Amino acid sequence: MQSSLISKIEKARRYAEEGDRVTFANFTAHFRGEHNDYIVSYENGKLHCTCDFFAGWGLCSHTMATHKMLGCMLPKESLPLQAVG
Repeated sequence: MQSSLISKIEKARRYAEEGDRVTFANFTAHFRGEHNDYIVSYENGKLHCTCDFFAGWGLCSHTMATHKMLGCMLPKESLPLQAVG
């Protein structure tokens, strides 16, 4: 393997281990829930979900799971503080 490719692979591994190097601006994800499929989106610093629970509470299991999966790549402010953990 060429040394330039090897160095890129090593750099990619380092980036992947340092999740705080990445912050999302916007995204949409399809979430397969237990009862239905939902769309979780991230816009203007906030997570949103198409499920009924989110409409009433401003958070749900889908947004909390997304926040947990993405860890430090989303700011803590993207969910209410009591939900982050």
